[in-house]
Amino acid sequence: MSALTIYPEQQPGQGDTRTEFAAIQNQLSAIGVQFERWSANCELAADADQTAVLAAYSDSIDRLKQQYQFQSVDVISLNPDHPDKAAFRQKFLAEHTHADFEVRFFIEGRGLFYLHVGNKVYAVLCEQGDLISVPANTTHWFDMGENPQFKCIRLFTTPDGWVADFSGSDIAQAFPTLDQYVTALS
Repeated sequence: MSALTIYPEQQPGQGDTRTEFAAIQNQLSAIGVQFERWSANCELAADADQTAVLAAYSDSIDRLKQQYQFQSVDVISLNPDHPDKAAFRQKFLAEHTHADFEVRFFIEGRGLFYLHVGNKVYAVLCEQGDLISVPANTTHWFDMGENPQFKCIRLFTTPDGWVADFSGSDIAQAFPTLDQYVTALS
């Protein structure tokens, strides 16, 4: 289940949560964030490689490529056995921005994006089938959890791919981790 919680930036315990797709989409649209649901053109094997994944979602990818002139597309995957999972998690947990807008489509698993916009923090739980596009220069962070399990398509308008400008803020430490957030939703 996808979810959105909007917090006052100084009160991480005072969030307002929505789980209805249309309500999530409307709230995120108001801050310039695209949130969609995609489905594959065909069935995917559990061990599908990047070529098979990109082919399965080619119609949606092609539409976005034309709309935003994406120059590169790849597939990233992380599982609980990955030897560098803790290092990756710490890197993405630090608040940052990108000159490019960040687009992620979750093929499998889930992740928690936090968007720090104005005096609010938007926690967006993305799960299989969700696409999120975070506008350029939007302060945010991402939590994949202690035992990550996800596969995502990433789209970039620059050939450099993922390049972050870290804010140096420790705000992310005040908000629930993915694991805490999911437990609280249950």
